Amino acid sequence: MDAFDTDLPGVRVFEPDVYTDHRGAFMEVWNARTYRRHGLETTFVQDNLSRSQEGVLRGLHFQNPRPQGKLISVVQGAVYDVVVDVRAGADTFGVWHGTTLSAENARQLYVPEGYAHGFVVTSGPALFHYKCTDFYHPEADQTVRWDDPQIGIDWPVRDPILSEKDAEAPRLAEMDREALRFDDAR
Repeated sequence: MDAFDTDLPGVRVFEPDVYTDHRGAFMEVWNARTYRRHGLETTFVQDNLSRSQEGVLRGLHFQNPRPQGKLISVVQGAVYDVVVDVRAGADTFGVWHGTTLSAENARQLYVPEGYAHGFVVTSGPALFHYKCTDFYHPEADQTVRWDDPQIGIDWPVRDPILSEKDAEAPRLAEMDREALRFDDAR
């Protein structure tokens, strides 16, 4: 396995070893010892799987209080995955990172607590899997507008398919500052 840091603190890309032969392929999706050796020491308590058609954009979501870290992978299709630092007071507040995750490249992305996350399906349908460090708490669910001009994400779609919640989400500057306070913002 290879692991790479991004420009955002704690956001990491993992490239698991994939073993292929005439029958197909095999990879470990999660092994606590292996990931610990690559700097990811956490406990996951919930796994989620979503299926979306091409052009669906989900996000930008985060949870606070009770923030979640997420280890993300795509098991079918491809997505453009985006992480935004929403930690008020952080040096990288409002900065985003995007990467392509697909069944073909087998990359995984770790999104730590304090970051909003979203993705758009670029090759569908896509099966999107993520492990979470805390349970889902509907009362803590937060959303930042996907096309916030202050953030300036360069999405690979112009007219995505959105949920009502995502289409009506506030811009980062309109968010309640308490929702953007995390204990470890640097």
